[in-house]
Amino acid sequence: MQDASTFSVNLTDPTSTGGRPARSFYERRRNRRGRGMRGELLPQHLPGSRSRSEQFDDWVMESAQRLERLWGERIQDLQIVVQEIPDGLEDMTPETLRGLLGSCSPAAPGRPAVITIYRHPVLMAAKALMPVNELVHDVVVEQAAELMGLAPEVVDPAYGRSQA
Repeated sequence: MQDASTFSVNLTDPTSTGGRPARSFYERRRNRRGRGMRGELLPQHLPGSRSRSEQFDDWVMESAQRLERLWGERIQDLQIVVQEIPDGLEDMTPETLRGLLGSCSPAAPGRPAVITIYRHPVLMAAKALMPVNELVHDVVVEQAAELMGLAPEVVDPAYGRSQA
């Protein structure tokens, strides 16, 4: 018979789960009488299944495609990027933040021209004034016009028509 005071447990890895992968919350929950969810809440092909950031990316893509239809080869090398917030936001003053919905940088050797759209400032600016997709398009047109040295109305004749 063994002495009860000599019992010890030796774990090689304290984060180990005993050789089995950890199950997620939904795998651990009991599904009593088959009343749980049977599938996805919304199928992937429906627009409601996309996240807000994916919808925003789609609006930027639609705007870029519209500009490509209007200008063709002239904006072929243009790169459009979506960022959540501007870099160095902590150092900016309220005066420099006003109107900062996007930025652009001209082409350099070995690097295309880049338009950056800031997702959160655009969403905040469009809150009650206008539909987000129209503001996204206006911001893309403004930045493209700045890169081309033209007025936004020349780049896209429909620019600014949604603003009241």
